[in-house]
Amino acid sequence: MNKNLKEAPNFNEVDVQLREKIRKQGLSLGFDWVGFTSASKNLTHSSYLAWLEEGFAGEMNYLQKHAAQKTSSQNVLESAQTVISVACNYFHDDTSTIKFQDSSRGRFSRYSMGDDYHLVLKERLEEFRKWLLSEGLASGFEQTRVYVDTGPLLERELAWRAGFGWFGKHSNLIHPKLGSWLLLAEVLIDSKISPDQPFSGIDCGSCTRCIEACPTGAIVSDRQVDARRCLSYLTIELKNTIPKQYRSKLQNWIFGCDICQEVCPWNRKAPKTSDSTWKARNGLRDRKLWDWVRLDQEEFSKQFRKSAVKRTKRRGLLRNVVTALSACSHPQAISGLLIGLRDEEELVRQHSAWALGFRRQRITKSILWRHLRVETAEQVIIEIQDALASKQKHSSKRERACLLTRQVSLALARKHRLGPSGGNHRRSSHNRRTKLLQD
Repeated sequence: MNKNLKEAPNFNEVDVQLREKIRKQGLSLGFDWVGFTSASKNLTHSSYLAWLEEGFAGEMNYLQKHAAQKTSSQNVLESAQTVISVACNYFHDDTSTIKFQDSSRGRFSRYSMGDDYHLVLKERLEEFRKWLLSEGLASGFEQTRVYVDTGPLLERELAWRAGFGWFGKHSNLIHPKLGSWLLLAEVLIDSKISPDQPFSGIDCGSCTRCIEACPTGAIVSDRQVDARRCLSYLTIELKNTIPKQYRSKLQNWIFGCDICQEVCPWNRKAPKTSDSTWKARNGLRDRKLWDWVRLDQEEFSKQFRKSAVKRTKRRGLLRNVVTALSACSHPQAISGLLIGLRDEEELVRQHSAWALGFRRQRITKSILWRHLRVETAEQVIIEIQDALASKQKHSSKRERACLLTRQVSLALARKHRLGPSGGNHRRSSHNRRTKLLQD
């Protein structure tokens, strides 16, 4: 039984039995923790608004859109009296970090290596809702709601108020026994059930390991994360180009990041789940970065069917892959970037060009010069020019003159609209790029 439940005041025997019955049912459905809180006004809403005001949400505009609703759970269900908060442990043996110490393997956040948790938990919540209705704990289907991450709720506050744990300095909730490798979800009902007490008594103390370990300095203060610097945001939520100052920080992360949780002392003894739902999919642990670049749309859709990785789309994943190849020391990394430089997606070519320039090898310089002759996308051309310009000290006068001539020609073409356009031109340009790079 939850420690806070034992200590909570004014619980009569009927309350205890009902709560224990609900909790037991939740555990039987695959959840690892169940708690209760009231559907009252949220205590951390002002802090959430301040976080948004600072711009820490980056381009996640949907967070601003629903900010006003997050003052109370009753804004999404007016009749709500109780929020049943649940958590699911996804820390699986099969997602061990040992293999990923090899920089040639792409790393995925643990939660994304199995099935999409939105789909998995939603299915379990629906079963939970059916059971609650059958027990008369809600007056009807319309007087209930279930949410997994996507609803206008302050999920972490609800779990904290339900006795789960405390807000870590990395902003994740930490359970004293389960650690932080957990996914949160909720069921709202119109029955009033005695709430647990908010968690108290333990915190992170003077520990700052997560703050010190973050490669981009995204944890700007205690429990405050600037998403614009966070590798998870940069590799998943950000849809366009990754800012240059953060590209070399990706290491071999290609979807999300777990560094702040990996270094947390509270996760050292976190129990591993035996739930095969969170087991890594075939191909995720052993595939090399240069193999990921060969992934076409059909293979991507097949590999990541019902996976959270689909969120970033093929172009986003390959953008991350070629960026990670900039730090890969294996000789095959160059061949992977050559493939990326031929990709039909401008975003992938752009980051491939940057990665080749970042490697500062003679052969990459030659590759960039050759590709500059056939590239038509302005942003990719700029990326190549920037990469070559960074090597100007080591360039010959002839190379500098060629680069200047190319820049002038492009400027004139844009000004006078001399350059061909349209889908056929883009396809023929792609074919020319491929042929030239294969020669």
